[in-house]
Parts: sequence; C-alpha cells; structure tokens
Amino acid sequence: EGERARLWAARHGAYYAALALRKNAKGWPTDVCVPVSRLAECVDETAADIAAAGVVAPIVGHVGDGNFHVVFVLPATEDGSAVAPGPELEAAMALNDRLVERALAMGGTCTGEHGVGIGKMKWMEKQHGEGAMRYMGLIKKALDPLGIMNPGKIIPAKF
Repeated sequence: EGERARLWAARHGAYYAALALRKNAKGWPTDVCVPVSRLAECVDETAADIAAAGVVAPIVGHVGDGNFHVVFVLPATEDGSAVAPGPELEAAMALNDRLVERALAMGGTCTGEHGVGIGKMKWMEKQHGEGAMRYMGLIKKALDPLGIMNPGKIIPAKF
C-alpha cells in the first residue's frame, strides 16, 4: 500500500513538475492510448514533433496500458488565469492534432483517460465511425431528451 501511494503521488506531482519548467505558465494536458506494441514508436515520434516545434511539453506515462500524457507548458495570460493565445498555443494545438492522428493510425484511441469533452469531440467519428456515433447520439437522446446532461460534449450535434 505504501508503494502504491508513493507512485500515485508521483503521478499527480508530474503536472506540477512540468509547470515548474517555466515561469508564468499554464499547463494544457492531453493524452492518447495506443496498443502497447506501438507505444515506443508513438512516444518517439511525439518527442521528435515536440523537439522540432520548440515547445515545452514533457511526456509522462503510466504506460503499461499504452496510455501516455503530454503536458504543454504554455505562456499564461497576464492575469494568470488561462493559456495565452498566440503562436505557442497554435503550435501546441497542431502537435495535439498530429498526436491524435498518430494514435488513431496506430489502432489507438484519442484519449486514454482525460475524456472527450469538447476538445477531442472532433475525433470521435474518425475513431468510432459514423454508424457508432449515430447510435451513441440515439442513446444520449433517449437518456437525456432535454439535452441538459453535459450539453455539447462528447457527441457532436449532428448526431
């Protein structure tokens, strides 16, 4: 139990360790999951993308299941409340798109545990196919006919 608690604490501390790499920064974490047999390849290609883009973005993983995380450490707005818009955020968004495309091409998923929410909703149809998305939309409508539970998240409006 003690070792498990230490590992859990280290995992949660990784985000704050990433933020410590840069002053006045905010973190934008993302994740993907790929088959374990493709994990090293995916991490290597992602690390090369990050290096080529020149952004601060450590890779962290509890990789036994093929899941790994990238924490983009980006400039914060003047008041420190959010990631500042600009070229670094645009570069991070492009890197995230390439990361997700890479994971899907390797037979993986657009997220291992961070969830779909709004940010990865655009990848759902590519990952699951139009038919599966249509059924997910029908189930969502059956369980939430008023559309009040997490409106606008996970299932794109067209479904």
